[in-house]
Amino acid sequence: MSGTLTLARLAVAGFLFFISLFAVFKVPIGPLWKPAVGATEYGHFLAIICLVIAAAGWGDLRQTAAFALSMCAVVFYSTPTLRAFGAAEVVEADGHAIWGDLTPRDAQPKPFSLARLFAGSPPAAPTQRHVFDPEHGLELEVYGPFDGSPRPLVIAIHGGSWNSGDYTQLPAINHYLAGRGYAVAAITYRLAPEHTFPKQRDDVLTAIAWLKENADRFGIDPTRIALLGRSAGGQLAVLSGYVADDPAIKGVVSYYGPMDMNYAWTHPTNPLVIDTPTTLSEYLGGTPDEVPDQFRDASPWGLVTSKTPPTLLIHGVRDELVFYVQTERLQAKLAEEGVQHLVVTLPWATHGLEANPTGPSGQISTWAVERFLATVLN
Repeated sequence: MSGTLTLARLAVAGFLFFISLFAVFKVPIGPLWKPAVGATEYGHFLAIICLVIAAAGWGDLRQTAAFALSMCAVVFYSTPTLRAFGAAEVVEADGHAIWGDLTPRDAQPKPFSLARLFAGSPPAAPTQRHVFDPEHGLELEVYGPFDGSPRPLVIAIHGGSWNSGDYTQLPAINHYLAGRGYAVAAITYRLAPEHTFPKQRDDVLTAIAWLKENADRFGIDPTRIALLGRSAGGQLAVLSGYVADDPAIKGVVSYYGPMDMNYAWTHPTNPLVIDTPTTLSEYLGGTPDEVPDQFRDASPWGLVTSKTPPTLLIHGVRDELVFYVQTERLQAKLAEEGVQHLVVTLPWATHGLEANPTGPSGQISTWAVERFLATVLN
């Protein structure tokens, strides 16, 4: 092997080894968060690349170093897949304890499968975009088909620290659920810091009302609604479902959402990853001392009652942006009030865990979402 090829091989092996570390260890700075998602949820693909590099063998010091780095990277990239088997067993047992042996027609039979790691994305459903709040220019996207009998509605709410993102974020779950017989509407809301709480919550409630008013137009059953959100959208989904006092809202789903704003303020994340105080103060309009009511009213943790809708919480234990303890604390409140709930705990996963719908976290979380929706919406 020529010197140039050897150096190139070593450089690629070193880079892939560096990224593979984040399949196991938390990232120290914000820019490495997305590579960590790649390492944990696409690591099986990256491991194959490392094996190809290692297949060139060893020889001089640089070749041997490239081989060693590649093989070490394979080990790190494989850990989420290996850990997924145990997590899947726990989720399946917990799910069966709540829902029995419910298996929706044509649903994935098990939470995790090696074969599905290399499956393609779900078929794309037809979509329509509409303005649901002309005053503020807020749009949503409805996923079809738009014929047949009325279907239960899932409203998807994007993340982005309340200051970014829109309804186009991570659409794979929307396409999947539309193909499973649900009407899906991905919505947007006004963003901080220009707009502060409770405008975001009110935008969600406005979208719910608009979709119910236009139910016949989209083939929606307005009496069967679930809210699903990720990160900031998870907080808005749970909060809106808890405060709406709407019998049509049958359940809420949160992917790694913060549930107690006061706890987040007093237990901030690594400032090199995300500036928690600034993010919260821009969203809520000040500090806890300045706007205590905002912090309280934006916290689903303090709003749980025996009448709270069934709740599904999905969270990675090593989440660097929203600590897993946020989900644990809400889980304790739900258990205390006797609310039906399930927590999907993914030990290897970080923020954005469902980015790859067929990755370890994507498979397990989708299995849980599908069965949760089949329970509460049917």
